[in-house]
Amino acid sequence: MTVHVARDHCLAPSRIVEAAPAAARYGRLLPDLPAHEADDEALLALGGVGGICDASAAISKITRLADDASGAAGWPFFGQFIAHDITADRSPLSIHADVTSLRNARTPRIDLESLYGAGPVGSPYLFDRDDPAKLLLGEGGFELPRNSQGTAIIGDPRNDVHLFVNQLHVAFLRAHNGLVDRMRADGEPEGDLYESARRSLRWHYQYVVVADYLPRLVGPELVESVLTQGPKLFNPPPGEAFIPLEFADAAFRYGHGQIRHAYRLQVGGPEYPLFPDLVGFGPVPADHRLDWSVIFDVPGQPKAQRAKKLDGRLPASLIGLPRQVTGDVEVAAYRSLAARDLQRGLATGLPSGEAVAAALGVDPLTPEEVGLRDFGGTPLWLYTLKEAQFRAGGDRLGPVAGRIVAEVLIGLIRADPESYLSVDEQWRPTLPSVEAGRFGLADLLTFALREGSLASA
Repeated sequence: MTVHVARDHCLAPSRIVEAAPAAARYGRLLPDLPAHEADDEALLALGGVGGICDASAAISKITRLADDASGAAGWPFFGQFIAHDITADRSPLSIHADVTSLRNARTPRIDLESLYGAGPVGSPYLFDRDDPAKLLLGEGGFELPRNSQGTAIIGDPRNDVHLFVNQLHVAFLRAHNGLVDRMRADGEPEGDLYESARRSLRWHYQYVVVADYLPRLVGPELVESVLTQGPKLFNPPPGEAFIPLEFADAAFRYGHGQIRHAYRLQVGGPEYPLFPDLVGFGPVPADHRLDWSVIFDVPGQPKAQRAKKLDGRLPASLIGLPRQVTGDVEVAAYRSLAARDLQRGLATGLPSGEAVAAALGVDPLTPEEVGLRDFGGTPLWLYTLKEAQFRAGGDRLGPVAGRIVAEVLIGLIRADPESYLSVDEQWRPTLPSVEAGRFGLADLLTFALREGSLASA
């Protein structure tokens, strides 16, 4: 049998009959809910140029200020970094594909697999030959390592798709190497350095997801409820986690709705469209060196750019993706990320947003709020964005998508027998923070910038 292998998000049909192993499977949170039915061309119209998901690139200053969310611009990119760590479905899909046939190329753990790959033995090309406890860095210590043709040598090629996720990957490379230097200075045995630094970085990363990222995205009350009272939807036993499709193909694609058309890379610098100007898959130009303070709020620095409010619309950069991202497509609408997200949900047979809300006992959005009439319900991905707009002011996820995302991310960490929530729930970060007792992503990035080793450059 010939299986067509394609990029993540690919929409072409295929036949895949082998069931995925349990450790790499997808599943459903609400398996008894029926699939939302929709016409394929109608979905393309919603997500394509001129559809309800298309936000104009010609944004006036007044409109842009009104479009600012409360959160900093970098958070949806951190969400993308997490997504690349836990899920990669590279299987082209037919409509209502058999879930058992879908393969996850990542393990369902928040464990930086995209950084470490299969480790020094299985992925030796990711490590510094002269200091094998460290990860390989690229030119100058602030770039991804690349081969002679400019292709990034990293655990997941998607982390080179654009500048921001590229630089997050570099920051985590540097953070690991900085931990190796600190542990070596503290007398850690050489044979233990890699594993000790890896565990420390993974725990800091997991802590940031639980204590910094999720409270901003779904609200601290919901996070606290899931941690202390337990989940309602997702509670896999240790070592038996899977990725729910309601999460992977809908709720956790929320970040596409927070992306702006253009960004500054340095304080006072010019703005660049995300695509095509900041597309990856090659060395980062010298004038594109990223100052973290322009996309994350860093203490002592001016307020960063803000993310776009969630309102169901995507900017021109995502409605017309470049060929480097999509490859060659036969239908123009397939260049739209919104169209791809909508068709992905249709292909995996996701229920409507209204059906999920009813199952959770949440009052659903009205047709007027969603902006759809005579559509037989709302695709769950679009419902996620509109729910955020009308139930959370566009600043964070609403009650349906928020619960899905919070329970899945916390559930994945709890189901990992090596995570800090499993080994020592009272553990707290040991790296320095600006505010005592409050460690966040900005502190991790600051550590990476200041202490990440340049020895591998």
